[in-house]
Amino acid sequence: MNKTNTEYTNVINVCRELFLKKTIDYGTAWRILRPSSLTDQLFIKAQRIRTIQETGENKVGENIEDEFVAIVNYCLMAIIQICEKDLVDLELPKEQARSLYDSYAEKAFELMKQKNHDYGEAWRDMRISSLTDLILQKIFRVKQIEDNNGATIVSEGIDANYYDMLNYAVFALIHMQVGLNESE
Repeated sequence: MNKTNTEYTNVINVCRELFLKKTIDYGTAWRILRPSSLTDQLFIKAQRIRTIQETGENKVGENIEDEFVAIVNYCLMAIIQICEKDLVDLELPKEQARSLYDSYAEKAFELMKQKNHDYGEAWRDMRISSLTDLILQKIFRVKQIEDNNGATIVSEGIDANYYDMLNYAVFALIHMQVGLNESE
């Protein structure tokens, strides 16, 4: 578990660094997006990963690692949009954006530790393609819940699905880093 915690933290730090750099470049323009638009952004990223995995072709040139980083960051943006309903300003100071990012990333980390304990790090034996499929499945679940105006009968809410997608993307990035380190 300690290895996982360290790897997880390292991946989140990479994602956070990109989020902060983009916040400097673009401000918090993402705040204009409704959660459903963020869900669609997640779909685009995950579908691109799956297409590249299935075809073996990447014509745009951006690697799938960057797409998984984007999934982590879009999930955190969506969680912020859902959970911070009282936050009305579209443009947030960089420090506030960082603080919100860190707060919800920490919640994702705590959730990962709890689930990782119960599931016995089963994700380590999973293929990256399976993690991609699970992300896509969660996206379709979120879309259905959004189409139902947030109502569920027995299912977890939208935020729980975003947290799961975020953690699956982190696991995929850990797998890719391990693979890169082993080949060096």
